[in-house]
Amino acid sequence: MKCFIAKLKIKAGREAELERLQTELSQLTHQHEPETLVYDVLRSTTEQGVYIVYGRFKDEAAFQLHQTTAFHDRLVPPIVDTLAGDMDLQFYEWVA
Repeated sequence: MKCFIAKLKIKAGREAELERLQTELSQLTHQHEPETLVYDVLRSTTEQGVYIVYGRFKDEAAFQLHQTTAFHDRLVPPIVDTLAGDMDLQFYEWVA
């Protein structure tokens, strides 16, 4: 299984916008991508404006489908606009 963890640092005052956009993306992902097993958004309790996005996909094809959905294309550009810098994006293989 293909997984990613993205650490996002958000511009001050844009947290609510990021949460709204990521909530919509998460809900649509869960509704329309059965081979996306997990797509979660977490807010740090210790770092202001820091979020983690975690995704787990059945395989590479499921990840590629996620990357090319119309709702992904619509929501990701405004999500990126809320970032205070580059996201820290790491890929992993699921073990257990």
